[in-house]
Amino acid sequence: MAKRLCQITYESPIGDLAIVASDQAIIQISLVQSSDFNKDENAHQLCLNCQKQLEEYFSGERETFDLPIAYEGTPFQQKVWKALQNVPYGAVTNYKELAIAVGNKRGYRAVAKALHDNPILIMIPCHRVIASNGTLSGYAAGKHAKAYLLELEGFPVEMFF
Repeated sequence: MAKRLCQITYESPIGDLAIVASDQAIIQISLVQSSDFNKDENAHQLCLNCQKQLEEYFSGERETFDLPIAYEGTPFQQKVWKALQNVPYGAVTNYKELAIAVGNKRGYRAVAKALHDNPILIMIPCHRVIASNGTLSGYAAGKHAKAYLLELEGFPVEMFF
């Protein structure tokens, strides 16, 4: 049986985000290049609930997400993404600490690649990963978006600029 997919676009403070869901789970949140706001009136409830939770997150009313997510990746990527979900709101980790957490103490470059390939931005909070030297590292939506998200969560970002 084929999965039914739904996609809506949400205008967030860091740019337009595409929210994609199957019948069972959110499978992608990614930055989209189009500035057109496209709300699918036929979107199933999971997409709409995700949009609502993102709105609550961006307004400072939500710290955690309680929607099911599903992702595909290598076993290592899946370990990294799972570990990253344990980094709490307002906290940060670094590539080295994350590599140690997934059992590959020298795998910080592989961790960086897994974060680069993160299919579900914000809900898998790769914005909470900084460089080992304490500097702001890359993010799919750009460093200013990453700083915005960290500041939203109460992390002092003035040290980065």
